[in-house]
Amino acid sequence: MKVLITGTEGYLGAIVAPAVMRAGMDVTAVDTGYYRSGWLYHGVDQTAPTQFKDIRQVTPQDFEGVDAVVHMAELSNDPLGQLLPHITYDINHVGSLRLARLAKAAGVRRFVYMSSCSVYGVATGDDVTERSAVNPQTAYANCKVLVERDLRELADDRFSPTYLRNATAFGASPRMRFDIVLNNLAGLAWTSREIRMTSDGTPWRPLVHANDIARAIVCALQAPLEAVHNEVFNVGDTAQNYRVRDIAQIVASAFPGCDLSFGDSGGDNRSYRVSFEKISRQLPGFSCQWNAERGAAQLAALFARIDLTRAEFESRGYTRLKQLEYLLSTGQIDQDFFWTEPFSPAEPPAPVPVPVSVQALVEQGP
Repeated sequence: MKVLITGTEGYLGAIVAPAVMRAGMDVTAVDTGYYRSGWLYHGVDQTAPTQFKDIRQVTPQDFEGVDAVVHMAELSNDPLGQLLPHITYDINHVGSLRLARLAKAAGVRRFVYMSSCSVYGVATGDDVTERSAVNPQTAYANCKVLVERDLRELADDRFSPTYLRNATAFGASPRMRFDIVLNNLAGLAWTSREIRMTSDGTPWRPLVHANDIARAIVCALQAPLEAVHNEVFNVGDTAQNYRVRDIAQIVASAFPGCDLSFGDSGGDNRSYRVSFEKISRQLPGFSCQWNAERGAAQLAALFARIDLTRAEFESRGYTRLKQLEYLLSTGQIDQDFFWTEPFSPAEPPAPVPVPVSVQALVEQGP
């Protein structure tokens, strides 16, 4: 099977592409290259041949001979999506739908879409399932809902989309992210020996390790079409629904000497517990191998091995908002997030104004 994967230079892509290749599939890749400066450690045995191209600029020729697409290349930072929603919708909704239509027209049979459990937003009562009502709270989550809706209309006996609603990712990746909850807390615990929560940590979050997300993608590609055709799967393990305060306590325990404290505010209003029974029952071969305790221990061992510094932890390469602000302010991408012309030393690039609200978030940190 020949698989085109988008977003292979991202946090998950650096894990997913090698996993698909190890499963015996032929992989080609497309990535815009925003996050190439964020390489934390050597941790992959092979990489896929990659075209550095915006998904909004792919052509029918990019799908020649392709049997399946795994689509991950979307803007993934909620604060950025709220501040610049037109960019998020242009890339995550319009760009993703265009990609899917081109794939279908080219004869691609399978389309695995990386959605998110964030579509549930705020949920009370029983654990939400794939049949539960969605309640997106951000532009990012709303785009996931819109793409799922529009892909369902494309599904037929020639084009088979599958929707993987991932829990909040965590764990080590060479293209590391420190702006997601467990990874961020682990970085704070290692570099400062202190985690100060501004909230009381009561909201619920489901977690899933990056390696388990890669495992779910491989299983979806290998599954019989009838098992995954136009199906939604929450990706994770029901036992891995945690309150944010529980995540903080697990991380603090993995870093001896770390001081942990909580605030009084409610903080983020998003809170949801998720059922993952369907994926364990219906997707052949899938089960989660990682939990928060094992993931926190993995990060503690990694940080010790590479001697992670505070400067590295806080650097732009590992925080999506900081990196995109840098590319904007240096004129390397324009206000529509397309790359500008390559820099020539003979003529300095014109800086692109950065919205004040974005700059303020950069200064506040994740």
